[in-house]
Amino acid sequence: MSEEFPALDEFASRLGFPLDPFQRTACERLEQGRSVLVAAPTGSGKTTVAEFAVHLARRAADRRIFYTAPIKALSNQKFRELCAEYGEEQVGLLTGDVNLRGDAPIVVMTTEVLRNMIYAESDGLDGLAFVVLDEVHYLGDRWRGAVWEEIILHLPAEVRLVSLSATVSNAEEFGDWMHAVRGDTDVILSEHRPVPLYQHVLTERELLPLYVDGAGELADRGRLNPQLIRMDDGGTGHRGSESRSAADHTRGHQERYGRRERSRGRAPRRRGRRISRSDIARSLDETELLPGIVFIFSRNGCDQAVLQCLHAGIRLTSGEERREIRAAVRATLDALEEDELRVLGVNEWVAGLERGIAAHHAGLLPQFKSVVEQLFQRRLVKLVFATETLALGINMPARSVTIERLDKFNGEQRVPLTSGEYTQLTGRAGRRGIDHEGHAVVVWNGGMDLEALAHLASARSFPVRSSFRPTPNMAVNLLQRMPLDRARDTLELSFAQYQADRAVVDQARDLRAEQRSLEGYEAAARRGSGADRKRWEDRARKLRRQLDRGRRRVEARTGTIARTFERVVDLLSELDYLIPARGPEIEVTAYGRLLRRIYGERDLLVAECLKRNAWRGIDAAGLAALCCALSYEPRRDDEAEGRWPGGAFPQAFERTLELWDELGELSERHRLASAERPHAGLASAMHGWAQGWTLERTLERSGVGAGDFVRWAKQTIDLLDQIAQACEQAEVDVDRLGRLGLRAREARRAVRRGIVETASSS
Repeated sequence: MSEEFPALDEFASRLGFPLDPFQRTACERLEQGRSVLVAAPTGSGKTTVAEFAVHLARRAADRRIFYTAPIKALSNQKFRELCAEYGEEQVGLLTGDVNLRGDAPIVVMTTEVLRNMIYAESDGLDGLAFVVLDEVHYLGDRWRGAVWEEIILHLPAEVRLVSLSATVSNAEEFGDWMHAVRGDTDVILSEHRPVPLYQHVLTERELLPLYVDGAGELADRGRLNPQLIRMDDGGTGHRGSESRSAADHTRGHQERYGRRERSRGRAPRRRGRRISRSDIARSLDETELLPGIVFIFSRNGCDQAVLQCLHAGIRLTSGEERREIRAAVRATLDALEEDELRVLGVNEWVAGLERGIAAHHAGLLPQFKSVVEQLFQRRLVKLVFATETLALGINMPARSVTIERLDKFNGEQRVPLTSGEYTQLTGRAGRRGIDHEGHAVVVWNGGMDLEALAHLASARSFPVRSSFRPTPNMAVNLLQRMPLDRARDTLELSFAQYQADRAVVDQARDLRAEQRSLEGYEAAARRGSGADRKRWEDRARKLRRQLDRGRRRVEARTGTIARTFERVVDLLSELDYLIPARGPEIEVTAYGRLLRRIYGERDLLVAECLKRNAWRGIDAAGLAALCCALSYEPRRDDEAEGRWPGGAFPQAFERTLELWDELGELSERHRLASAERPHAGLASAMHGWAQGWTLERTLERSGVGAGDFVRWAKQTIDLLDQIAQACEQAEVDVDRLGRLGLRAREARRAVRRGIVETASSS
């Protein structure tokens, strides 16, 4: 064991493989007390660096580590992995749905939970040594990306960050920003895939390589396959002498895996028709490219693909494997009620699993998705038809990834895949330690643009662009902790501002340091007397002038984030959430402190409803329906709202919409974006569910699948939790808000039952 890196040597000795150079470099920097940003391809072993951070934290009895992930499924998966490694008593889980052992030395959580802990100045941050930000490139997400920036900006300075990212083209810029705002951050890049990735096109006749070398053999890059070019030009697609070697490669590929061509149940492919999903399944099976993931950008398409394979007689499992699958499924089914099993139509789901085929998408029940993931990891399920949500880092490595088409519907129109999306999807192909190579397959269609495909296949990375913007909740949380000028300086440190003008961030960092010095001078002046006091006051006066000049320089550059923040502050002041006080101080009112505990796009609308008693007379079921309407986002802009619940809901919802209109006009006057209109599309179903409706009746009323209903029920529970906590801790209108808090708790219990409760623990 070396003297320089004893912890790393101890850690490496327990691994069953040697560390790659980028892994060793990143781990060495962590042991030296620095933060790291590790950008490397999917499947390259980035998580080994995070595991070393856990090892470092565990070496000291009083140090803790938080492991954050962007989605609950990833958090649950990492929680299971860490429990298996360190023991259940050492690992906690905080996802909003689950609060389990939050005081453990290792805690897995979603990023929103950590952001909320920081703003609440939670005691749980005591002893925190490391935070892992998995999938940190999610910072560019339009809706949730700001959460990552808030964490990076506001975590205590002594906490080291382990940021894990896909290969992004501006990793150095991202790392430079992190170094500027947190100090001592190293960027470790690796573009090497441990398992090479080969590109293919599945035509009506056979699987052809996209690239070939000079000898016509499969290559991971190089010249386009001449046979595909002829097909793209409208040729017959029959093999000619110039492309014979490429076609020969396909047969050689089968032989290389020792697989004989099988005709079991194989239907002849007719030229000119769309390649069916059962044809895709057969081709992947025959060429030994299973286990595989086929990405279809439609939930219904994924479900239909499984049915098509069942009807075509596709079977990918042995008798022993089917027995293992049945045993694994039984535990999940035993947790469901008889009427739930009937409504969910589990027979087709189980039939698909037993044949080694499954769907995976956001509309699937969480516990069903979990079963699919675990069976795929055990190589019992061989083929998964999935939407792109599966590409968010869930540990489901495959030998091949197939993309059915190179465009998708974005809610308004069909748009081409970006190089970043293509990289994320195909990055799942090739399992380190299992496969010698990974394979990306694109299904041929008559309108395919080979040059566009070649561009997607050759692009190895994509840039991260900040989506950061100040929100009402962010404003009151900042101003509760610091004066206005410091809050502005902090926001000037955002990655959004850094990308707009890198110099502003450097200046803002200096201003923050000078502000801390000024506070020290002022404290010394208060303690001093006579000449000492005069000297400290003189230094403070000079530093104030220097700070003012610096702030004017920053404002003269761009200041877009700060100006938006000031408009938010003006709006909140007009609504009495903030009160300007003396100098740079701004007082957060009692209702402002209530707003601190409401998160989400409609944070201000919810706070206004609480402040102005918009929900008077509402019962628990009606409150559940209101929270559903405030959480729900329809999948289509033209989705009808359907029938509203009865009771006090219509009046309460009308008052909510009136407040939404008022806030929209006020936001427009302050040149701020307004929140989307609340949508009551699921309100009636949620109201009935909270009153005790059966699952069958609820789903009939909702018009959505069971998985979608459960997902929105969990979002409803989350908002009810926020409202309950905000009302219980209210410092104004205590009796009225206290009663509403109790009602929110009652509504939460009414919603969290049956299949919703079962799914919350998955």
